[in-house]
Amino acid sequence: MAGQADRWTGAFFVALAAVLYFHVIPTYVETVDYGWVHPRTIPNAVAIIVAVCGVAQIIGPAPVTVPPARQLARAGLFFALIVAGLTLTAFLGFKIVAPLLALAIMLAIGERRPGWLAAGVIGMPLAIWLFVAFLLGRPLP
Repeated sequence: MAGQADRWTGAFFVALAAVLYFHVIPTYVETVDYGWVHPRTIPNAVAIIVAVCGVAQIIGPAPVTVPPARQLARAGLFFALIVAGLTLTAFLGFKIVAPLLALAIMLAIGERRPGWLAAGVIGMPLAIWLFVAFLLGRPLP
């Protein structure tokens, strides 16, 4: 009985992946004749990965364990940081929020080395911006 919820969850994700793959992605992702990565490639790959993980959850559910309260609180902190970052990005833009969000997450996980902090705060947002804005030609907020 302990794995029953895991099996239902796995079935839900298999069904969700099927709806995404067969209906949502073909309906809402536009087709283009240019570019080396077609717009459906990544969403289709993610839908397949979600389906495979759902099947794995159905076949072999994990043993039931309750995480410690401290671990749940840390997960809540990361969730709150991501929600705050996404909300602030809509108002202040990617270039301002991304480095601050990266810094907050890195400090929350305990990273204190200056080189890694610089790489995470400057390097990663810059790489994301260059990849999305220049290589993919998509604007960031």
